[in-house]
Amino acid sequence: MSKPKIETCFSPSLLHLYDISNSIVVIIDVFRATSTIAAVMHHGAKAIIPVSAVDECIRLGSEIENSLTAGERDGKVAPGLQHGNSPLEYPREFIEGKTLVLTTTNGTRLLHMCSEANEIITGSFLNLGAVCDYLLAQKKDVLLACASWKDRYNLEDSLFAGAVYDAIGQEFEMNCDSTRAATHLYRQAKHDLYGFIQDSSHFLRLSKFGLQYDMEYCCKINQHNVLVKLEGDQLLAIND
Repeated sequence: MSKPKIETCFSPSLLHLYDISNSIVVIIDVFRATSTIAAVMHHGAKAIIPVSAVDECIRLGSEIENSLTAGERDGKVAPGLQHGNSPLEYPREFIEGKTLVLTTTNGTRLLHMCSEANEIITGSFLNLGAVCDYLLAQKKDVLLACASWKDRYNLEDSLFAGAVYDAIGQEFEMNCDSTRAATHLYRQAKHDLYGFIQDSSHFLRLSKFGLQYDMEYCCKINQHNVLVKLEGDQLLAIND
């Protein structure tokens, strides 16, 4: 029996090169959307509704009972939204049982671009183990989809793609230089992810807003080890 294949897409602008109709797409936006999603769902949120536009986020927030609006544009809380895009902003006592309506510069945009995928899950270092376990169990083709920064390559998302392949690659067929490159990078960085990632454009960009603590947290492995899957228009925590 042939193995499923695994590939990596480094930018949303390259997504059209991949056939995702039979694939599980892993949305990767380490700084910070998919890290925040993992934290929110691990802390007991009812659901997350990812949306592309700020005005849609505000509208849904006014219509959905027991909901919060959150998100950012260019690293800062978007005007009109209640909360930001930090995994540290959503402790259990604050978010449990609530619905978060979320919009971000890169991650939620890519998620909507992947609507033709067989399945969509979200991945970050905070839930690396849950992502890997799920991909192994499903035995389907996988696309590791990096949200990047406004379509430009970024380091942290590709490091996560490399971490996935480093962990489970032996169970997949791989002939993808993007995956090879991501894996080589991760193997250089794995013993000091936070130190390695500080020499990156997104780290430097977010550091201007004093968000180093956020990015250090986003480099923690399996801190919020929950599997999050898109079901209809909602992201939900999936139990084994």
